[in-house]
Amino acid sequence: MATKITPRKSRQPVKKEPNSFMSKLTRFLFKVLLWFFGLSLFFVVFFKFVPVPFTPLMVIRAIENKTAGKEVFFSHDWEPIENISMNLQKAVIASEDGTFLKHNGFDFVAMQKAYKSNERGRRIKGGSTISQQTAKNVFLWQGRSYLRKGLEAYFTVLIEIIWGKERIMEVYLNSIEMGNGVYGAQAAAEHWYRKDASSLTPMQAAGIAAILPNPRKYSATSSSSYINRRKAKIVRVMRTVGKIDYSK
Repeated sequence: MATKITPRKSRQPVKKEPNSFMSKLTRFLFKVLLWFFGLSLFFVVFFKFVPVPFTPLMVIRAIENKTAGKEVFFSHDWEPIENISMNLQKAVIASEDGTFLKHNGFDFVAMQKAYKSNERGRRIKGGSTISQQTAKNVFLWQGRSYLRKGLEAYFTVLIEIIWGKERIMEVYLNSIEMGNGVYGAQAAAEHWYRKDASSLTPMQAAGIAAILPNPRKYSATSSSSYINRRKAKIVRVMRTVGKIDYSK
């Protein structure tokens, strides 16, 4: 009687289940990045044409005043750049960013000088350009973390490409803090000089630009000797700025 031999079935390799947690996390982070890039691009394009109604700093200041039991207020009147004195545009270039019309968002020479000075323990103004300050003011929070600086660089590149110099200057002059609860050129002109932003004289424009490092501490009128020296220096530098041409 023949013996029937049944062939042994080969053992199938056990399939390892994929790491479901890591794959889900990867997909989640990818979606978050897509949403971030999409929303950031949308708002940059949106604010190229629409006035910026408020900034994160305005909200932060309001919260600070509220928690301190102080009055919550801010003055912010948007004006197109045609209604803002050319003197003020020259003053902030002279004071904050001498190469604004030439660089592509970053002044690496100024950044290197600021870094070396900080290494020696000195405190000077940072190497941030007007473009970087605008990106920070409109889209981000205050602080010195690497995350915030990285996002600042990202938004700086976007606004340089999408907005251009004239729009960056327009948003900058309408959004920066220029006094305690005072934001933008029109509000600052009314607060400090009781006049419109379109009629600021060179010395008045220099007065506003001189306090920008700390506008809640310094005063553009009845100023300290330090601010008066800054005003005089800014006026001198303004004469070297020449005609501003945003089309280049």
